[in-house]
Amino acid sequence: MQLDDLGNWRRTHKSNEIREELDGQEVILMGRVGDIRDLGGIKFLILHDISGSVQITATRKKTDPKILSKLDALTQESSVAIKGKVVRGKQAPRGVEVVPSEIRILNLASTPLPLDPSGKVKANLDTRLDARGLDLRRSEAIAIFKIRNQALQTIREYLISQEFIEVQTPKIVATATESGAALFPISYFEKEAFLSQSPQLYKEVLTGAFERVFEVGPIFRAEEHDTPRHLNEATSIDIEAAYMTADDVMKILEELVWRAFDSVKRNCAEELKVLNHHLETPKKPFPRITYDEALAKLSQEGVVLNWGDDLPTPAEKKLAEIVGGAFFIVDWPLTVKPFYTMPKGDKLSDAFDLMYGELELASGGSRIHSEEMLIKQMKEKGLNPENFESHLLNYRYGLPPHAGFGLGLDRLTMVLTGAENIREVVLFPRDRKRITP
Repeated sequence: MQLDDLGNWRRTHKSNEIREELDGQEVILMGRVGDIRDLGGIKFLILHDISGSVQITATRKKTDPKILSKLDALTQESSVAIKGKVVRGKQAPRGVEVVPSEIRILNLASTPLPLDPSGKVKANLDTRLDARGLDLRRSEAIAIFKIRNQALQTIREYLISQEFIEVQTPKIVATATESGAALFPISYFEKEAFLSQSPQLYKEVLTGAFERVFEVGPIFRAEEHDTPRHLNEATSIDIEAAYMTADDVMKILEELVWRAFDSVKRNCAEELKVLNHHLETPKKPFPRITYDEALAKLSQEGVVLNWGDDLPTPAEKKLAEIVGGAFFIVDWPLTVKPFYTMPKGDKLSDAFDLMYGELELASGGSRIHSEEMLIKQMKEKGLNPENFESHLLNYRYGLPPHAGFGLGLDRLTMVLTGAENIREVVLFPRDRKRITP
């Protein structure tokens, strides 16, 4: 069949705007074809768009044969534009439907589809990710990314209200931010370079100019994880603020996360309903426990760790059972934190992690602003200060005391949506097995 041009048609309404009060009005709708039912004398089509869906109804006796022919040719997920009249109908969803007077077939979907976007026929995650562009048309996927968008815009608005400036830092770097073992090397002309693990070093430098900065962007970790909570490309929300300490930025993080929860709960009720997820906004202030207290609580439950160990996944799960909800772990051993973390005495660091249940959502702390101390920490971590010469220069120009954190947007979205696998909340996830689509 020959396809139609969009021509001078433009959408007048989205599907969720078709209401009973529009009865008798002509509208132009655009979207994709969902269920098609032919009851002989009457044909029903569900039209989907970003806002929802609406029923299109055509009776064979009253409808132009050209329209009927086009309806007969349509396949599920085809892209169409429909001009028609809004009509009240007791049997129609929401009590209203559209009777078509003209249809333009913009693109016909091939059949059979690799998966059922309606969700009636279940597909496993790998099948869905292989056809991700189609999978994202599912109502559950649309709900997830509307929630993600709502949370991100709320976070942006809050940080801007606190006088943070949004920045964009390089993603091709010459050296490691944290650990050489977790770097993706790339060929950069005649040199070797790496994909950035974090904007950390750049945002620290920027506190000397802009005082308060934030960035929402990709980070890359060449870690061989294969779990429901890890990806090799993730989206991080990073802040750094001059003249602040770990305690100051913890308060910012707490407010930022609380606002994200509150905003999603207030503005995304329909999306949460689609996902069948009951979202509770955590109470402020979030509990704070020290690393030592965490080890003691775990020991009482039979999970014994050596002092100085990072918390493995089983320990995080057990701690979530004990504490629950959103909580901070503070006063970590200096040995498990990056070289730029400010010491707190001889063995501790002025650093924190934000947990929600068993998921680590964010980590941060006070940063070193003395060149001498930073070089000392680099050497203790087995790093060569000469590789950081361009970064160390900034510490000779009076870089102010500063603190910050990195918050994982993907993991936060998992919590907000109830998703059990991080791949569900990322458009096109990248892990050790998947680099397409």
